[in-house]
Amino acid sequence: MVVANQMSPIRVEKKKIPTIDLSAKESQVSKLIIEACEEYGFFKVINHGVPHHIIKTMEDESFRFFHKALPEKQRVGPANPFGYGNRNIGLSGDTGELEYLLLQTNQNSIANACKLISSAPSKLSYTVNGYIAEVRRLACEILGLMAKGLGLPLQVFTTLLTDRDTDSLLRLNHYPPPTAAAAVSSTTNNPIGFGEHSDPQILTLLTSNDVPGLQLSLGNGHWLPVTPDPQAFCVIVGDLLQAMTNGRFVSARHRAMANTSSTESRLSMVFFGGPPPQTTITCPPQLLKLNKPLYKAFTWADYKSHAYAHRLGETRLDHFKLS
Repeated sequence: MVVANQMSPIRVEKKKIPTIDLSAKESQVSKLIIEACEEYGFFKVINHGVPHHIIKTMEDESFRFFHKALPEKQRVGPANPFGYGNRNIGLSGDTGELEYLLLQTNQNSIANACKLISSAPSKLSYTVNGYIAEVRRLACEILGLMAKGLGLPLQVFTTLLTDRDTDSLLRLNHYPPPTAAAAVSSTTNNPIGFGEHSDPQILTLLTSNDVPGLQLSLGNGHWLPVTPDPQAFCVIVGDLLQAMTNGRFVSARHRAMANTSSTESRLSMVFFGGPPPQTTITCPPQLLKLNKPLYKAFTWADYKSHAYAHRLGETRLDHFKLS
């Protein structure tokens, strides 16, 4: 079960989450991204090129689903791992104050899920696929800028998300107002909406509406609230990218607090960029000229199996460290 940290969330005044304008000069953008990945593993991007109407339509469809009666939402099936879930965050029994819809990003899976989600499945499939295509494009652009800043060929990272068998996910998280939360959970109110964790994939792109809740861990029990900005995407370094950069990039630990707004729901739309399952994860030799490798080679399938077998919040990458 997710347990709240007893220390109240605090803002460290000298710390500020970087916001990077992707329309600026490419060399400067690349430099800023590298710095953000090294210090936080977390940054925001603006002027990202994803059309606002595509984000808004996806948000509207998400709210349309979550505002349905519980029996209708449960038709999508229990999240095992894909489908609809409430409070059960992961496969290891972790809980939080939210409900969610987890989808694979391939078109066949989306088409099948939309038949259960909507009375107009073709329209919904078009919306979901359009959103995923735009966010995947943005993820590849950012990975390319990372590669450039590290002095690597662009395809070292970008091909991981463009392969036909990519193992990416779209997760829609809905945090109801406190008055509505009772309908999702009969337990006492838990201040944690989604507990502390890092993302196991390569890169996460998250956008949310204008309701706060996301927080970035600064270590030692200190948490930095992430100011919501519907015009921006949060970019979060995942465990695989930390391994592929030999620890130079930091896999960001983060959490979401339960919604405290009495009038508005919080919605986050989260794209998890994952490679094909049999992809071998290693650090490119260009980054090992002055350093020994920290991690042994492993496949995404191996790491995914290991990560999902552990509780939310546990440190998982250490298992693959070289002694």
